[in-house]
Amino acid sequence: MDSMEINKGVAAVLVAGIAFFLTGTVGMNLVVEHRLEKPAIVTPAAPGAEAAAAPAKPAPLPPIAPLLAKADVATGEASVKKLCSSCHSFNEGGKAIVGPNLYNVVGGPHAHMEGFNYSAGMKAKTGPWTFDELNEWLHQPSAYVPGTRMAFAGIKNDQERADVIDYLHTLSHSPVPLPTP
Repeated sequence: MDSMEINKGVAAVLVAGIAFFLTGTVGMNLVVEHRLEKPAIVTPAAPGAEAAAAPAKPAPLPPIAPLLAKADVATGEASVKKLCSSCHSFNEGGKAIVGPNLYNVVGGPHAHMEGFNYSAGMKAKTGPWTFDELNEWLHQPSAYVPGTRMAFAGIKNDQERADVIDYLHTLSHSPVPLPTP
């Protein structure tokens, strides 16, 4: 292959690049986007549209005490192993995995594990983990603590959540008594 063929190939690539650049520049100058000050088409609102446009308040969670009264520790343990054990340890003095160790979490402070890097939202929570707070947390962690690092959607089934809380409450030398229904 002689040098003239190589020069022709390089020139073709350069000409294509220049043509592509010039076409883009001309197109950007011909088509200019203008933001409208008001909508071009105004449609009348349907009756009740204001209510539909407003975000719906989430339904309040059912009280946890009656659910805990019929909760099953063994079922809760099975759910914990299925849902939580990949990120948390549950033995006394256990190490953090992705999330903190959850031994003695019920009745303990929110950011209970020394040395674990909790989110600012979790550090701001004060007081102990109550049954009701655990219920809200396990339902939807991101709603209970905005900005939480816990990437878990939550447990939507009320009884499964109660089973998990009942199991967590047994992980202590002196478990907090269950609330009376």
